[in-house]
Amino acid sequence: MAPTSLRLSGVPGSPYTRKMTALLRYRHIPFELIPSANGRSDLPQAKPHLLPTFYLPDAQGQLQAVTDSTPLIRRFEKDYDGRSVIPLSPALAFIDSLLEDFADEWLTKAMFHYRWSYAQDIDKASRILATWMGLFPTHTQLINFAEQIASRQIERLRFVGSNLDTSSVIEAGYLRVLQAMELHLSEHRFLLGARPGACDFGFYGQLTQLVQFDPTPMALAVHHAPRVCGWVASNEDLSGLETKASDWFSDDALPSSVMPLLQEVGRLYAPLLLANGKALQAGQAQFTTEVDGQAWTQQVFPYQAKCWMWLRRDYEALSIDHRETVDRWLKGSGCEVLFKPPTCAPF
Repeated sequence: MAPTSLRLSGVPGSPYTRKMTALLRYRHIPFELIPSANGRSDLPQAKPHLLPTFYLPDAQGQLQAVTDSTPLIRRFEKDYDGRSVIPLSPALAFIDSLLEDFADEWLTKAMFHYRWSYAQDIDKASRILATWMGLFPTHTQLINFAEQIASRQIERLRFVGSNLDTSSVIEAGYLRVLQAMELHLSEHRFLLGARPGACDFGFYGQLTQLVQFDPTPMALAVHHAPRVCGWVASNEDLSGLETKASDWFSDDALPSSVMPLLQEVGRLYAPLLLANGKALQAGQAQFTTEVDGQAWTQQVFPYQAKCWMWLRRDYEALSIDHRETVDRWLKGSGCEVLFKPPTCAPF
């Protein structure tokens, strides 16, 4: 039985926390946000410690720490009625999943890159993130916390593939994503219609940091994509948005403005999923591939191999008609390589 009110730990500087709190507000699901549950004996600890962390009962009623936003969204679809964020059409629901995954797994590279690569961004993030630890530090402690956060996070840039060789790919990709969204939002309220899908909350979460917090990417967004900036601000609380089933795009009327976003998935994310999956199967610790015409080297990321597996599973579960619709939408996007037969995923 789902709890009447959800309890979670998270902070404003976590894009996934923002993703989930905005989604819960939209879906009218009550929740209690705890700044930090580290060291609390009354709550289970997530391993690894990720934000947001939800505290949910398992089948035996025992409290568990659960952290993965995408499965959580699907779990809440089953547990709570109304205001679904999953499109009714299986074909459109697949596009929703693909775009959500792109936001969660690629756009976060841009978020992490900008925050921990530029001096003014590092200074702002490290100082302010240190205040969100749920503590009451002295000035000296706050400075020490800020230095520890910056040191730890800069060292982790390698996990998202951010380095001197890949920075131009990340930054050019971020700008194109902004421009694609700006074009789409000039005519449409959300990515897949007049109501938000899970993908909208995925993009929203990352963009709360990129266009509202970190100075360097925020300046780019203000200059190139003012509609995107306004969209992010207005999506903080969609609890008052009225929705109806017909708000989703229909299978025979997907706007052409969605294609530039799908092309960015194909250009930036698809080659990484392919190379990462093959490297994982081969037992390699890192891989090198080509992204947007340039060399890209990063550590193998097992979780993203799961993301590819889940996307292929969902694609293969589509009926023939819905799969043909998805194939028509993806044609020319570069995403096709992820789903081509025979099964290319090394799982």
